[in-house]
Amino acid sequence: MKKRTFGKGFTVALMTGAALFIGSAPAVAQTSFKFAGSADVASMDPAGRFEIFTLGFLHAIYEPLIRYNSDLKLEPALATKWEQPDPTTWRFTLRDGVKFHDGTPFTAEDVAFTILRGKAEGSAMIPTLALVTDAVAVDAKTVDLKLSRPSATILNDLAFVLIMSKKWAEANGSATPTNLRANKLVPAHTQAMGTGPYKLVERAPDVSTGLARNADWWDKPAKPLPEKIDYKPIKAASTRLAALLGGEIDFVDPVPLQDIARLKSTAGFTVSQAPELRTMFLGMDQARDELLESSVKGKNPFKDIKVRQAFYQAIDVEALKSRLMGGAIQPTNSMIGPGIVGYDASLEPRLPVDVAAAKKLMTDAGYADGFTVGMDCPNDRWVNDEQVCQAVASMLSRIGVTVQLRSQPVGPFLGKLFKKETSFYLLGWTPGNNDALDVLKPIMSPAEGGAGFFNFGGYSNPKVTELMKAVEVETDTAKRNAMISEGLKIHSTDIGHIPLYRQYTSWAYKSSVSVVQRADGILPLWQVSVQ
Repeated sequence: MKKRTFGKGFTVALMTGAALFIGSAPAVAQTSFKFAGSADVASMDPAGRFEIFTLGFLHAIYEPLIRYNSDLKLEPALATKWEQPDPTTWRFTLRDGVKFHDGTPFTAEDVAFTILRGKAEGSAMIPTLALVTDAVAVDAKTVDLKLSRPSATILNDLAFVLIMSKKWAEANGSATPTNLRANKLVPAHTQAMGTGPYKLVERAPDVSTGLARNADWWDKPAKPLPEKIDYKPIKAASTRLAALLGGEIDFVDPVPLQDIARLKSTAGFTVSQAPELRTMFLGMDQARDELLESSVKGKNPFKDIKVRQAFYQAIDVEALKSRLMGGAIQPTNSMIGPGIVGYDASLEPRLPVDVAAAKKLMTDAGYADGFTVGMDCPNDRWVNDEQVCQAVASMLSRIGVTVQLRSQPVGPFLGKLFKKETSFYLLGWTPGNNDALDVLKPIMSPAEGGAGFFNFGGYSNPKVTELMKAVEVETDTAKRNAMISEGLKIHSTDIGHIPLYRQYTSWAYKSSVSVVQRADGILPLWQVSVQ
């Protein structure tokens, strides 16, 4: 067994496979939880990538000031209370007795450092913290957040801002954030120092990530936590399932849809399915005067709403549901789902599938013979993502569109999108703060002032942007919801994106395992128990 020192005074044992859970003979049997997914955690740096799976995993190592409970309601975490001395200041009182994994006391300086680090160049948290102008440690247990203007969602946003140790980050070359878009990596990309229920003890990217229980965690879970956690990314669905059935893995996400019935009838295993808040949708480059990847030269067909509508009406989502997804999706025209603040059920009905009407729209737009366009798609992130893209490509061929599909792992896929080197793409989005603003601002607004971070196609409507900015500061619930609804309806009328469906979270695990299934798709590792 080799040892590697991760910074001053923090030594971890690097082990692989089952050896991670063996070690020296314990006085009592140690429990372990081994789980697998289709892709790896993007980074150990909590500012490295705003992506639900990555941030959900990192919640086991790091903690926010405020966290979501099982019902996605906010509750105290590292902060025990909060108040507003004035409309643009939030004051947080911090929990006593909390220590980082190396024994360093947790203080307001760590919070202020983390907030300001999250606003630094390259951070994926810039959109989340866009309204924060400063973070000030008033004393060791009090921190003030200063905002440029009042915010209706700042508490929700802070649930995904995970607090780092200032002392450790500065001593380990990680005072600046990992910038995955520019491939500028700092030690925090593969190392970690948090206050959470688990310590990072092994990190082998794309192979395994090992955690050990933090015996000094301040919280007291209802059931004892596993002593060890091991995560393995296993891209092939058949291999994941074989690992589960063979006893090598305790939990898999996602479950191959075609195997759900089999698993439900297999003794010793549990299958859990529930609708997610995530909306899967198609994006189109509407900003360039000429697409990067298209046979059309000198103009951009996606600037024409007739082409966008033709694409929409050529895609049969009900066919995706019955033939590809085993019924485990909810077709939708809405970019947000039930339970998200601002949800409007009137936006649910999709435009009818009508190939003849779609062909006429293409003809009216000047593309009677169709055209060729490149499409980007991940092959290891969402349920049947590559197969969905293949099916969409086949459906679009009925209106003369030839899709040149490029499927790749989620890391390079997102890297390409962040560079905005895409013409047409599949994406899934769960509002991280459970509020419609987290769609209006990052997805539907131009890239400016912390907005448009995930608006890879450059959709822009001045009225939607105006409404987004009003929604951001409005605190009257009725007025705010009315503005959200108006903005979402304008975007829908514009066909700014093509919503497809909300997928189901499909998990399978040993019956000896107890987990909590949240609507945002996160597996809260601090609520896992093993009998």
